[in-house]
Amino acid sequence: MTLSFSAKIIVDAKDKTKAIFDSINTDNEFYPENPVKTKIDFDEKIVISAESEHLTHLRANLNSTLRLIQASHDSIESVKI
Repeated sequence: MTLSFSAKIIVDAKDKTKAIFDSINTDNEFYPENPVKTKIDFDEKIVISAESEHLTHLRANLNSTLRLIQASHDSIESVKI
């Protein structure tokens, strides 16, 4: 029997949510060999669903995704006029 681990994260960055989604979803689309099944959707909020047979892979994937979200948010904030 194989254990499966999953996580769901919802991100609401107000007016920056769509721009952040566009930024992080591009990375997800161009990494098909990702050992973690990751789905990123946008419906007024960013919904990240991830599943893996290995907890360490899931944790690493979520850490990377959350860091990308933070970097995208910080970049948007740094160019405020």
